[in-house]
Amino acid sequence: MQVKIIIYDDNQNLRESLSNLLALTGEYSVIGSYANCENVESEVLKLQPDVILMDIDMPVINGIEAVKKIRGFNEQVQIIILTVFDDNTHVFDALYAGANGYLLKKYVSDKLIHAIQDVLTGGAPMSPSIARMVINNMQQPVQPSISKSDYQLTSREKEILQLLALGNSFKLIAADLLISIDTVRTHIKHIYDKLHVRSQIEAVSKAINEKLV
Repeated sequence: MQVKIIIYDDNQNLRESLSNLLALTGEYSVIGSYANCENVESEVLKLQPDVILMDIDMPVINGIEAVKKIRGFNEQVQIIILTVFDDNTHVFDALYAGANGYLLKKYVSDKLIHAIQDVLTGGAPMSPSIARMVINNMQQPVQPSISKSDYQLTSREKEILQLLALGNSFKLIAADLLISIDTVRTHIKHIYDKLHVRSQIEAVSKAINEKLV
């Protein structure tokens, strides 16, 4: 069964190029292509996509606000931001809103197919410079006035949380730590329970925001 995809971008040429690129694989079906997110709720509810490719800078409603709207009624659909913005504000606003991945448009032709495959297997795909930004943010020293919450994460759980934050899929984490995917899933369930979150992106956002890793 083909993976169903919706594209939101105000650049018609880019939407057509993305549609053609995805069609060539035979594995993906673009079921919707829109220049703005004015009707994003009704469109997503009607079409039930597996993946949404979302631009940020669009008229009427920007991509970050659209992601928030979608997450209000659908937590399962995978959302990849496709944008030219690579600054801290846009990146972390998009992640906090509920995006599953963040890909710069200059990498789309080479990285998009892999990014979609990655996000569908539990990963959080990011362009190299975005991943570096996330790492740098994680490595900033915690100010003495900020007290960490004690979530009682084990060293293994912190290790897995850090790998999640770097965009690794469950499969890659299992291979890196020499454990089974089922064991990774069990650890991640415990992480979610301890952090009081329901998804990978929520866990990563909380970890970054509170300097847990």
